[in-house]
Amino acid sequence: MNFLEERIVKDGIVKDGNVLKVDSFLNHQMDIELFNEIGKEFKRRFEGKNINKILTIEASGIGIACIVAQYFNAPVVFAKKTKSINLEGEMYVAEVESFTHKCKNQVIVAKKFLSEDDHVLLIDDFLANGCALQGLIQIVQSAGATVEGIGIVIEKGFQAGGRVIRNLGFQLESLAIVDNMNTETGEVYFREQ
Repeated sequence: MNFLEERIVKDGIVKDGNVLKVDSFLNHQMDIELFNEIGKEFKRRFEGKNINKILTIEASGIGIACIVAQYFNAPVVFAKKTKSINLEGEMYVAEVESFTHKCKNQVIVAKKFLSEDDHVLLIDDFLANGCALQGLIQIVQSAGATVEGIGIVIEKGFQAGGRVIRNLGFQLESLAIVDNMNTETGEVYFREQ
């Protein structure tokens, strides 16, 4: 069991509806020491890749992406879920469906922050159905940039997202892959990696 799986077993909460609640350390309150370990592990897994930009989606991916970016000496760009008056100029836009929030959002990245010269590492906290990742991939491809890899903190292996993204030919690295959860006992079962 790796460092992340141990933390999920210790502090994660299994809820009805295939929900794994990790808000005490990952996506509400953030454990920065854990994030540093996550950053080091993604650096190890994507060693030798020509990564010059990290792309994530607001909001839960931002903290993780910022720590990961330190290990690649690269800036972070995050796709916004709402257009604000601060966004100006041309935009890349993709529509994504959120498993957690059960809604569709348009995600937006200003064209000035993503170009054909960029070699991008996509980072996110969870992978369930893969809709958010497909939206980010679409944005990178619209920019003529290259997806060098995808780093996910927790993948729900019992949902289709990981299989879909891997079948598209991308290097997808998930630090913990949950194959099953028991709502009665609170147990989480991980895939051997």
